[in-house]
Amino acid sequence: KITAWMYGMGLCALFIVSTVFHIVSWKKSHLRTMEHCFHMCDRMMIYVFIAASYAPWLNLRELGPLASHMRWFIWLMAAGGTIYVFLYHEKYKIVELFFYLAMGFSPALVVTSMSNTDGLQEVAWGGLIYCLGVVFFKSDGVIPFAHAIWHVFVATAAAVHYYAIWKYLYRSPADIIRHL
Repeated sequence: KITAWMYGMGLCALFIVSTVFHIVSWKKSHLRTMEHCFHMCDRMMIYVFIAASYAPWLNLRELGPLASHMRWFIWLMAAGGTIYVFLYHEKYKIVELFFYLAMGFSPALVVTSMSNTDGLQEVAWGGLIYCLGVVFFKSDGVIPFAHAIWHVFVATAAAVHYYAIWKYLYRSPADIIRHL
């Protein structure tokens, strides 16, 4: 249950903070300080969400000796990313992008070694969707509506990962057979 709460809170917090930031920046003429604060929170939540997205796979599957280290490492990366945003927000954008991608791919090294690989295809598809969306994330201001398109990719990838977690980690085998 704790893992479900971790994932659910990470998912909800990402979308809530992002929505608040975008509302504030839309009305930004008199809310510059608040916009800056929520922009930082928006970026920090990406790190938390990446860690929360891996929590169900790292906590609920048999993974071997490296998994326990990865459980801590992914959250240390999230904390490090949060501190990075706090100290260098918008200063080194390519470094921040590298951190997001490294954090997204690092746990895959452990998760792909699972004896039970059910759901990994969906995890891979979701990761690919996030990576394709990065093209639009980095094209903000170059491609019309790039930022909105980026958010469509994020919502789609999050839905794919949510489905995988629901289907392969939280439903009982009897429920799956009944719904076929």
